[in-house]
Amino acid sequence: MTSPPGRSSKPLSSTALRQLVSDLAGKIDRLEQEVEQLRLDNSNLRLDNQALKDEIARLKHLPPRPPFKPSGMEKATQPKPAGPGRRPGRGAKRDRVTREVTLHVEVPPGSRFKGYKTVVHRDLVLVAEVVGYKRERWVTPEGQTLIAPLPAGITGGYGPGVRRFCLALHTQGQVTTERLTDLLNGIGLSISKREVVRLLTADLEAFEQEDRAILQAGLTSSPYITVDDTGARHARRPGVTTQIGGKRFCVFRTSRSKSRLNFLSLLRAGCDDYVVNEAALDYLRRQPVEAAVIARLAAHPDQVFSSQMEWWQHLLRCSINIFDRPLLQTLNEAATWGAIRHHGLMENTVVVSDDAGQFRIAQHALCWIHAERHLEKLMPASPKQAKAVDLVRETIWCFYRGLKLWKQSPSPGGERAFRQQFERIFGQRTGYKDLDELLARLARRKDELLRVLERPEIPLHTNASENDLRAWVIKRKVSGGTMSVNGRVARDVMLGLSKTCRKLRLSFFDYLGDRLGLHGDQPRIPPLAGLVTQA
Repeated sequence: MTSPPGRSSKPLSSTALRQLVSDLAGKIDRLEQEVEQLRLDNSNLRLDNQALKDEIARLKHLPPRPPFKPSGMEKATQPKPAGPGRRPGRGAKRDRVTREVTLHVEVPPGSRFKGYKTVVHRDLVLVAEVVGYKRERWVTPEGQTLIAPLPAGITGGYGPGVRRFCLALHTQGQVTTERLTDLLNGIGLSISKREVVRLLTADLEAFEQEDRAILQAGLTSSPYITVDDTGARHARRPGVTTQIGGKRFCVFRTSRSKSRLNFLSLLRAGCDDYVVNEAALDYLRRQPVEAAVIARLAAHPDQVFSSQMEWWQHLLRCSINIFDRPLLQTLNEAATWGAIRHHGLMENTVVVSDDAGQFRIAQHALCWIHAERHLEKLMPASPKQAKAVDLVRETIWCFYRGLKLWKQSPSPGGERAFRQQFERIFGQRTGYKDLDELLARLARRKDELLRVLERPEIPLHTNASENDLRAWVIKRKVSGGTMSVNGRVARDVMLGLSKTCRKLRLSFFDYLGDRLGLHGDQPRIPPLAGLVTQA
């Protein structure tokens, strides 16, 4: 074997070998330091880039984008389909034939009839029907003028069919009022944008009452609710839209605040009263409130107060300082929670949320997708730290897959095994400080993450709320904010009703026609609140 050219074939001495190894080790250390510095610089640049994006979003009055990728845990842990068949989509519905036409053909004598070959032809007819009613006018001998009445259901200059068309396209189709006006005028119906806005926002009391009844029915009968919120603009001021939904219902509520008191007020389902009962007193006992204040409220005979002013006057009569804002906030929360329980709402309902503080009430469960998503926020500075994050993520995904399988067919005795496995996963220490702190923080939320072991019927995530809220976000992007109270209520109510109809497998278009009287006096679709309460 020949030695490489330019290099001596004489073997190195032990001193030279030690010197060479020492030099190589020093180079490796310097390279590792440079790599860590580059990783740190890259992380700082990512943070600066995200800060600039957040600033741009703030200047545009938009919510900032999350600085991490969405979790793939739910999709990765889905069981594979057993059969090769394809699941039919929403379009695979049976056609409802509205008209049958028999076509004849000339045949020679002696031919035999072999039945029919059926072909279904689908079409859509949009025609503007403008009817001029000539109402007779008569004057009686007494001088009284009599005018022929209009047919039933005719009010204003536009019929219920136009209103259903506008509500369906604006709510489900996300069509703006300007484009909707152009579309109607193009069909042949002369209408102004102001009239379109009136059709979309005025005289919605019946829909608003049904939406409120849906929320009451859902909070009474549903074993759980998933909640989420997003930013909103109303009257040129920032606000927040809260989504409250279950398996069979969905509602939206837009308000100025996203506090816990605001969320509790929404759960009252339209009521404005305050109640001091055992539920309210238990709420106060779990808060840092003086025992003397609780005792004065418990000893007073008055318990139900119809308005906020009446409630505050009661606090003054009990010698409670209402100018102590933290104390007043806690008392308002307790009395609102008492009113919720007074009306029979949230009796055994679990609140599943993304760990936002205002949603931590009653029996609370934490979304696993949002909990695991914190791993994406970590920025490991070395391959060892990156490997530790990957190993922890893999163990969490395996644990989550096991929870999903157990949830489908709960078996007695499995709860203890899951709790022990949870402690092993989230009690480990990897040496990566940020990762260990995250695991310790999630370990403290053990009861909320494992609430499904007590209530297998609740979901493990809040994906349903995010999907429901996406329609509202798209509406905000397309149409912007609202200005009037009627516009704000109309957006929340109609979007909530459309989502509820979809969960109940009802056509929103048919629902609108039913409620607007297009199907006659006998409604085809029963009240949605009754359908929500059905098992």
